[in-house]
Amino acid sequence: MIRTSWTRTASIEETLALWAASLREIKKRIRPLFGQERVAKNAGLFLEGLLGDEQRKTGWMRAEAAGDPGPWRQQAILGRRDWDADALRDIVRDYVIEHLADDDAVLVIDETGFLKQGKASCGVARQYTGSAGKITNCQIGVFAAYVSCHGHAFIDRALYLPKEWTDDPDRLKAAYVPPDTGFATKPKLATRMIARAIAAPVPFKWVAGDTVYGVGDIEQQLRRAGKGYVLGVSSAHVFRSWGKRRSVAGTAADIALTRRASDWKRLSAGAGTKGPRLHDWCYLELADLAGEPNDENPGLWTRGLLIRRRIADGDLAFFTTWCPAATSIETLVGVEGHRWAIEDSFETAKNEFGLDHNESRSWHGWHRHVSMAMLAFAMMAVIRHRANPPAPKKTKRRTTARVKPQPRRR
Repeated sequence: MIRTSWTRTASIEETLALWAASLREIKKRIRPLFGQERVAKNAGLFLEGLLGDEQRKTGWMRAEAAGDPGPWRQQAILGRRDWDADALRDIVRDYVIEHLADDDAVLVIDETGFLKQGKASCGVARQYTGSAGKITNCQIGVFAAYVSCHGHAFIDRALYLPKEWTDDPDRLKAAYVPPDTGFATKPKLATRMIARAIAAPVPFKWVAGDTVYGVGDIEQQLRRAGKGYVLGVSSAHVFRSWGKRRSVAGTAADIALTRRASDWKRLSAGAGTKGPRLHDWCYLELADLAGEPNDENPGLWTRGLLIRRRIADGDLAFFTTWCPAATSIETLVGVEGHRWAIEDSFETAKNEFGLDHNESRSWHGWHRHVSMAMLAFAMMAVIRHRANPPAPKKTKRRTTARVKPQPRRR
C-alpha cells in the first residue's frame, strides 16, 4: 500500500485501479500533441517505460518492456520534430495544479546536473554541478517544483546553455537549438519560469531558492507580483536596516556575529528521514515597505534577513526575505524548509523515472525526455495524494443536557 502519516491508506486493489485510471487519463491528455495515432501510442509506451520497474530507462530497456525488437520507436519519440515539448510541459503543469493546488504553496527553483561523455550532447560542458559536487562534464537543467500541503512535483524546466555553446553557431545548429535562443543565465531562466507560472496562473504564495537565485531580477520580479520569498545569499551579501529600533548594517556574516544568544530560536524546517530537521534560526526585520498597488496583498511588507545555524558545528546559511508584515519566523523557516522537496524530487526522478537517462543529443530531445519524466513523476505524486486522503475532521458529538430533576412538592 502507498503509506503516509495519515491513517487512511488505499488498499492494493484500490491503488492499482487508481494507477490504471490515472495512466489512461494522462494518455488522453497528451494525445492531441501527436498527429498520428501510432506516434501517440509509442509516446504512451515511452511513458509506461519510465514508470516501469527497469533500473535503467534506456531506449533498449524501454523497448524490451514495450515488446519492441529494438529502441527505434522509443528513440523516434525524442527525435521527431513534429510535436511540441513546451506544450507537454504545460500539460504537466496544469495536471499538477489541478490536483495539488494550494494558495499557500511554494514555488522552488533549483538546478541539477546530468553527467555526460563527449561534447555533442546539447549544452554539455565542463561546469560545476552540485549533483557531483565538483566541476565535471555535464548538462545543467534548471527546474521549478510546485510544493504544497498536498504533495510536490515539477512544473517547469530549462536547459542551460554555457557561453561556449551560444557563441558557436555551428554547434547550436548541429544540436537543433532554435535560432532565437541566446545566452541566458540560470537566474534569467528562473525569471522566465516564474513569469510563466504567474501568467498560467499558478496559485502560489512564496518562492524559495538557493544562493544562485538570491540576488537580482528575481527579487524585483516577485515584489512586483506580490509574492513572498526566502532566497539564499552569500555570507558577503550586505544588508542594511532603516526605520527599526535596532540598527543593522554590514555583511550577513558580520551581522550574524553580533547576535545575542536570545536572538536565536531552535526550529524544525520540516520532517526529514531521521526526524525533524532542527536548526537554530535568527530573523531580523530590516525595513517595512508598502506593497505594489496591484498586489493581492497591497499592505505593508517587510524586507529581512534570515540566518540558519547548524547545531552540530555552527555552520551558517543566509537568506534574504520578503513577506507580509508580521509574518512569523516559523513561517519563513517553513518556506525555506520546502526546498528539500525539490532535492527529493531530483533524487526520485533520477532513480525511479529516468530523468537523467536521456540518450538524445539534441535540444528538443532533452526537453522532450525531461518533460516525459516530469509527467511520470507528476502522475505518481497525484496518485500518492489521491490514495492517501487526509483524515476526516473530527466533529464534536452533540449531547443533550441532562436536566436535574426538581424535588416533588408534597
